[in-house]
Parts: sequence; C-alpha cells; structure tokens
Amino acid sequence: MLQKALIDPVEILSNYYDPDSKLFNILMLHGEHVARKALDAASKVPHLKPDLKFIEDAALLHDIGIFKTDAPNLGCFGEHPYICHGYLGRMILEDIGLLPHALVCDRHIGVGITKEDIVKNGLPVPARDMIPLTIEEQIICYADKFFTKNRERIVVKNSEDKIINQLESYGTGYSDKFKLWLELFG
Repeated sequence: MLQKALIDPVEILSNYYDPDSKLFNILMLHGEHVARKALDAASKVPHLKPDLKFIEDAALLHDIGIFKTDAPNLGCFGEHPYICHGYLGRMILEDIGLLPHALVCDRHIGVGITKEDIVKNGLPVPARDMIPLTIEEQIICYADKFFTKNRERIVVKNSEDKIINQLESYGTGYSDKFKLWLELFG
C-alpha cells in the first residue's frame, strides 16, 4: 500500500505570501474557518468516508491563487479578476504536484460553475466544467460559502439565508445545490 505524501499547507502558502503580511493572515484565518466548518460537515457523513486530512489541507490551500487577482479590498493587486483565483490556484498547485488539491481550487467558486454558464456569461476563466465532484470537494465548497474574506474584519460569517440569496442571483440551480448540501452537511 502506498503511503500518502504529507504536505504542509502553511509552508506552501509561505512560498507565495509573506508570512508577516496582513494578506497571509487573512488567507490563513479564512482557511482555518473553512477547514473547521468542512471537518464539521464531514463528521455528518462518515458513511461517505471523507478524507479528513485532505479536507483540512485543501481547505487551507483553496484560495492560494488570490494574490494573482485584483482585489484591493484584500490587499491583492494582481492582473486578473477575482473570479479567476480558483483556476489560478489550480495552476499553482498542479505545478508543485498537488493535483487533487488543485482541483479543489478550480471547483470551489460558487457551488461550482458549468462550462455552459462560463461560456454563456462570458466569464474570464477557462471554458470547462468547474464542478466539485468528490465528497471532499463538495464539503470544502459548501464550507467556503459561510466565510467571506475582508481586509477590515478579516473573516465575515455568512448566514444560510445570505448565501442562498447570493446564489439565487446566479440562478435557482445554484441555490438548490447549496440547499441539498445544507441537508447533507448542515
């Protein structure tokens, strides 16, 4: 049996962010909140055998691509729109050999985005399905919706109603998916 390689998400993030910066602090606190919520959600579905170590690591890494985006409210001054942080994070983690973690980055935007919606809405991301498939991807995507990053308050907790209302602005299919996750993981 092959042993899974152990990774250190904090060390990985430190390769791309100054550990003494406010942005690193925002990213770490957000990731920690998402990881705790995701682990709690995973505890509700033990019969699905979610990989808890992977969930914790991937939750800490899921927003690694934000520094490449133009999000001054977070202290990010990159050239890409914020919606691109998922696929940009995927590229970073793929380059260091962490494909499963990279896919979490790619698939956590909203409740996932279909290729059809990307094309129809002219989104500035690769035209491919970016839908969470594994139970771990779904759990992290679900947990991430509860926490918004903010330079002033660092992490803002979102209510279920707020999340549903935001998702409904993109179409009922998105809010319906989240409601199913609420039944499963909530």
